[in-house]
Amino acid sequence: MAKYVLAIDQGTTSSRAIVFDKAGSIISTGQLEHEQILPQAGWVEHDPKEIWDNTREAIGQALSKANITRHDIEAIGITNQRETAVVWDKNTGVPVYNAIVWQDTRTQPIVDRLAADGGVERFKGKVGLPLATYFSGTKIVWILENVEGARAKADAGDLLFGTTDSWVLWNLTGGIEGGVHATDVTNASRTMFMDLETLQWDDEILAIFDVPKSMLPEIKSSSEVYGIASGHSLLREVPIAGILGDQQAATFGQAAFDQGEAKNTYGTGNFLIFNTGTEIIHSKNGLLTTVGYKLGDAPVHYALEGSIAVTGSLVQWMRDQLGIIKNASEIEDLAKTVKDNGGAYFVPAFSGLFAPYWRSDARGALVGLTRYVNKGHIARAALEAIAYQTREVLDAVNADSGVPLTELKVDGGATANDLLMQFQADIIGVPVVRPVVAETTALGAAYAAGLAVGFWSGLDDLRANWQEDSRWEPSMDKDEADRLLRNWKKAVTKTLDWVDEDVR
Repeated sequence: MAKYVLAIDQGTTSSRAIVFDKAGSIISTGQLEHEQILPQAGWVEHDPKEIWDNTREAIGQALSKANITRHDIEAIGITNQRETAVVWDKNTGVPVYNAIVWQDTRTQPIVDRLAADGGVERFKGKVGLPLATYFSGTKIVWILENVEGARAKADAGDLLFGTTDSWVLWNLTGGIEGGVHATDVTNASRTMFMDLETLQWDDEILAIFDVPKSMLPEIKSSSEVYGIASGHSLLREVPIAGILGDQQAATFGQAAFDQGEAKNTYGTGNFLIFNTGTEIIHSKNGLLTTVGYKLGDAPVHYALEGSIAVTGSLVQWMRDQLGIIKNASEIEDLAKTVKDNGGAYFVPAFSGLFAPYWRSDARGALVGLTRYVNKGHIARAALEAIAYQTREVLDAVNADSGVPLTELKVDGGATANDLLMQFQADIIGVPVVRPVVAETTALGAAYAAGLAVGFWSGLDDLRANWQEDSRWEPSMDKDEADRLLRNWKKAVTKTLDWVDEDVR
């Protein structure tokens, strides 16, 4: 029997391959960043070919570093940036356009057009999502309406659509030579096209969007064998047996399998997911209703999600666009040069505001400035913005669930920032807990794949793997935390109603 499971983590900024052992420990990692293509304000794209090339190279790196081959790998899991849309020609394997990234806001006119009859919550009762530029459905519409020849090809049955899990799966299983075109329920639930109850594509919504059903991948569970890696791959003959969208994968990797359990991932954005079990709960406080996971033929688990568009990418922006820091890890030391934010608040509404506001007209604002404020204060304000946004989402989860969380499990790159994690505990008033394996997104995909092939025997095996690494207890006076939060909410109001028809 093979000794490991390999997870492909196709994320917003990079593609990674991580090898895990039965204890859920990382054996080796391969990683390559891909270009962030920004053609104009509000547009964010990736090159799908670069993503696939990088994925293959990352696999090679991971195998080489561990000094193993495909014979040592029992199964492959895939996790991915969920709403990023790829449309390609099934006959040539060539994308008709760059991948349109989940952060992209160009489809707002399409959202407005669809919302003219029934408002932004027109389809929410069926799909759990408001009409927003965030989700992949409107991105497909934009490609069909704006890329020359795309509509005709789609109507002829020659185009395929997929989130990046489907793009990787199709290529990994052979591409034009018999590639499998499928996705799992978690990714399908982020398109605006899947009925949460039936777990099938909804013909009526597809007709309203004018998207041919022939483009869409087959919806599968999150843990089953979808296909076998092709002969052109370093992993040839290894089954691909798990797919989970990145935030659901992180929840799974945190062993938050049961109703009432939750996690918060600190990545490009922040995503808090609260497991509601087999019950669909429709939020009254600005959260999304989504699929948590489905293991083979077992019942589906649903979740409430608070999606925050800009957190880690704010630090990246300060590095790349402003040059205040040279690498992301420097922001903590810079923020530590001051004792507080100096009265400055940074609301990073670069793509509008996601949960709990859902205001596409918002844009980023740095407010409360005086001559006293220096770059240390701005760095601190950027980190605090991550924590404030999480607090607002957590308040919404507590209100919807009626059962306040007593601690917050966290994962993702920014959890290495002790200053941020302590401030997070202070501003939410409950402990923040980080596991030993912080790469829970890839781990969740590995778990889903391993369960499907018997590498792990069940959820109890996975629960036993989870171990606490660090814990931050609240230490700030409650009145001070309330004052900071009050000022944050005031700062948010300064970002609203910014975008008019003639403002981009």
